[in-house]
Amino acid sequence: MAQTLVLLFAICRLMSTVGLTVEPAELLPRLAVEGQLSLDPAEVAAAGADFGGLARAEPVAVMRPGSAGDVAGLVRAAYGSARGFPVSARGHGHCTGGQALAPGGVVIEMSRGRLEPRPRPAYSPSTGEYYVDVWGGDLWIDVLNWTLANGGLAPKSWTDYLYLSVGGTLSNAGISGQAFHHGPQSSNVYELDVVTGKGELITCSEEQNSELFHGVLGGLGQFGIITRARIALEQAPQRVRWIRVLYSDFGAFTRDQEHLISLHGALPSQRFDYVEGFVIVDEGLINNWRSSFFSPKNPVKISSVGSNGGVLYCLEMTKNYDDSTADTIDEVVEALLRQLSFIPATVFTTDLPYVDFLDRVHKAELRLRAKGLWEVPHPWLNLFVPASRIADFDRGVFRGILGNRTSGPILIYPMNKHKWDDRSSVVTPDEEVFYLVAFLRSALSDSDDPTQSLEYLSQQNQKILEFCDEVGIEMKQYLPHHPSRTEWARHFGPKWARFVRRKAQFDPKFILGTGQGIFQPSSSPLSLLFPS
Repeated sequence: MAQTLVLLFAICRLMSTVGLTVEPAELLPRLAVEGQLSLDPAEVAAAGADFGGLARAEPVAVMRPGSAGDVAGLVRAAYGSARGFPVSARGHGHCTGGQALAPGGVVIEMSRGRLEPRPRPAYSPSTGEYYVDVWGGDLWIDVLNWTLANGGLAPKSWTDYLYLSVGGTLSNAGISGQAFHHGPQSSNVYELDVVTGKGELITCSEEQNSELFHGVLGGLGQFGIITRARIALEQAPQRVRWIRVLYSDFGAFTRDQEHLISLHGALPSQRFDYVEGFVIVDEGLINNWRSSFFSPKNPVKISSVGSNGGVLYCLEMTKNYDDSTADTIDEVVEALLRQLSFIPATVFTTDLPYVDFLDRVHKAELRLRAKGLWEVPHPWLNLFVPASRIADFDRGVFRGILGNRTSGPILIYPMNKHKWDDRSSVVTPDEEVFYLVAFLRSALSDSDDPTQSLEYLSQQNQKILEFCDEVGIEMKQYLPHHPSRTEWARHFGPKWARFVRRKAQFDPKFILGTGQGIFQPSSSPLSLLFPS
């Protein structure tokens, strides 16, 4: 470890004076860590890009940590140097705006530093709950497989895509259709080990070092790097009844969605376990790349359903069951569906194993990879829209700005604010019910259709943001990206002063998460409180 620190200090001095002129081969023999610190051009180039394909900035080096001590040692080296250098944690590289980039610094490849032995669930007599301790770079798909294999357990709250790192989703929130009941993933963690921007390895929870605990959850990587997370577990169901119903009336669609999430406190037999939805404006198939729900041999098209103005809305729900409840699943689902006002004869159902449902997006990913359509630019835009303005958003965006093309799925589903911990760094609208609206688009550079180009989709995203400003929709970006300090201060609103205070406390040299663009090394905490 001592040799590693000498190496990193040398890198920092070279960067801050004459630039990195020493050949990587001259530095690598001095490396001595549990994991690996690489200057290999191919690895450096790979760490300089992400899933979004919109930003690129190469680090000087890439670390594959062998332990939390490796992470702490690297950050201590950056903190102890005269000018510091950027350090960013990278999970599966699924960021869409360069958030995990570390230009001129070091990227920590957390998902390549899995610890052994593999974690096993445990039981807490004091809380009566099961949990599992996992490495911050572990992928949720691996956590699922490990916990299922040890007691048939699973985390309570999910994201739609499981090939994301635990630390990555907790640093944003982590949401899916279970969030209305369980809250986001950041509300389902008991304890963390965090390396702060000073290189300190600290255990934190609601009871211990709570300021760091709440700051890191949803903190966009600004206050520390999560090296361990204690995740809440529950008994996993065996199977899932997956249901989709269609609407042409947006008011009926949102009323039904909000009714379903209001049942979060009901008995399991009186509520669904997952509630999402999506908007269909493209001519053609209702199916999309997020699932293989509808059979290719029996496609469902907009033209086959009476839509109003070419726009349909799909409400998506699941009901979990196992052998003991299989005899009653039809009755339970039918009773819940009778409470809804969807278009008659548009009920589509399928039954599948619980794991297959949770991993549904990955199957579509494999198909897109085979066609060369996965590693393309992804100008995604994710918004939290207050329920009181969601109808205005529909009129202005779904039935206005989008026209009849989307270039990817558009998710829309509501959540309950009281399931989110306001002490965390996550920012949501100031209403009890708010919607995620996620534009998950893919840009195709070789397409003859100009509406599928990166330039067109990026401009359309900007029009959506400008529309919200013009009509006074107080939305918040999820997985946010803002170009200026003023806009970041506006994004955080009343939480901005606390966010800045936490930065000064836990990362005073602004070493961590520089790819987010929130804090720059030349900024002072005082100037950040009063953005120009």
